[in-house]
Amino acid sequence: MSSASRQIVSFALVAVCAAFTAGTTFAAAPQVKTPAPGYYRVMLGDFEITALSDGTVQLPVDKLLTNTRPGQVDKALKHDFLKAPLDTSVNGYLVNTGSKLVLIDTGAASLFGPTLGNLLANLKAAGYQPEQVDEIYITHMHADHVGGLMAGDKLAFPNATVRADQHDADFWLSKENLDKAPADAKGFFQGAMASLNPYVAAGKFKPFDGNTDLVPGIKAMAARGHTPGHSTYLVESQGQKLVLWGDLMHVAAVQFAQPSVTIQFDTDSKAAAAQRKLAYADAARQGYLVGSAHLSFPGLGHLRRDGAGYAWVPVNYNGLK
Repeated sequence: MSSASRQIVSFALVAVCAAFTAGTTFAAAPQVKTPAPGYYRVMLGDFEITALSDGTVQLPVDKLLTNTRPGQVDKALKHDFLKAPLDTSVNGYLVNTGSKLVLIDTGAASLFGPTLGNLLANLKAAGYQPEQVDEIYITHMHADHVGGLMAGDKLAFPNATVRADQHDADFWLSKENLDKAPADAKGFFQGAMASLNPYVAAGKFKPFDGNTDLVPGIKAMAARGHTPGHSTYLVESQGQKLVLWGDLMHVAAVQFAQPSVTIQFDTDSKAAAAQRKLAYADAARQGYLVGSAHLSFPGLGHLRRDGAGYAWVPVNYNGLK
């Protein structure tokens, strides 16, 4: 066969293959539709901080936020390319001091709907087991912070001592308060009781009152208003500082620029706003790291002044292993 003939045959084979390939379809890979495990680590001096996602929940923040003008919330959300209902993160934080493993808030488990309840699985994905947790510090006793204390009818963290401010325990674990609460508020009390009372019965609940040193490097700080015993937690190592805010604020797109905006979940909205303003000013002035339960996961970053309000600066991603 001549060289010209061989070229003709080669071109013909290429054309046949191309035609065959063009007429062939391959099954598309199915969409997975699940996120990566929700944990993120940073170092704080000698301490390892692991942010743990419990999931997100859609909240009608345009209806829940208070002390606002009509349209103010929608305008602020739109400015940040958001709208109501807002996908709102629920975060917990695991602090490994080297001698103690401390979990701050536990997520909702089954108490707040099907899109939450992932914190325990994410703790395991992060390389820890619930039996390893020594202490659990609760910012306040709302369901999305205490529900994860239980796994069905068993203690989710069987070796842990649970700590929270006595004022929150007195309020949320009171049958008298439950009985006199309006029907739409009873669930708050019932969720707290279902989550905390098994630890109380087991002798594993140890309340504190206000500013309290808990373990070396971690201190509870009274920040009452959102609930009667709402607490923040100060974590310090090697001169580095992290303050975990709990529910000191809820909606970044609104409440950083306008700290006076409150939310219906506040027990005392005036006191909650005052605590928020104090915390913002201190974080911006000192420049330390902040973590918050309802900032977009991992909810870690810094605050800086921005005109009459503040701007949130999320942590820069790092590949720490």
